[in-house]
Amino acid sequence: MIDAMRAETITISGHGGDQIEAYLARPLDERPHAGVVVIHHMPGYDAATKEIVRKFAVNGYNALCPNLYSREAPGADPDDAAAAVRAAGGVPDERLVGDVDGAAKYLDALDGANGKIGVIGYCSGGRQTFLSACSLQIDAAVDCYGAFVVNEPPAGMPASMKPILGLAPQLSCPLLGRV
Repeated sequence: MIDAMRAETITISGHGGDQIEAYLARPLDERPHAGVVVIHHMPGYDAATKEIVRKFAVNGYNALCPNLYSREAPGADPDDAAAAVRAAGGVPDERLVGDVDGAAKYLDALDGANGKIGVIGYCSGGRQTFLSACSLQIDAAVDCYGAFVVNEPPAGMPASMKPILGLAPQLSCPLLGRV
């Protein structure tokens, strides 16, 4: 366990070069560290997700959570931002992959990065983790109770939530999860 870490809100280049908000936490020691992209759940970029990012840093990882809702609702309360994104049909898959790629590149460019990048996501972020692991070259992925990788979503869910199991042959890394 690492005693000292730094956590802060930063700006990264996401999909299409868009500048998006992200939350970064990193250990303050001299050892090389792997990076972890944390994909937030549908309720959004909230205090609980930021705590997860800090927990990774305390355990020796550089961790970064891109705010996937920063385009639709910059600076908004997480609940309001999530509602705006749901009303717009959800985060498009292509944009999600671009934002995760931007986060991974940011982590990989940090001083002391060891070149290993993982992705972890919760709920809708679990589905997006699977999508990222099938679309990008990463080293590890953890899908925490990701929805709609296999099955169709119920009525009323964002239009972007389509099953993506057909992407499995493109998986770039080991995947821990349950679909």
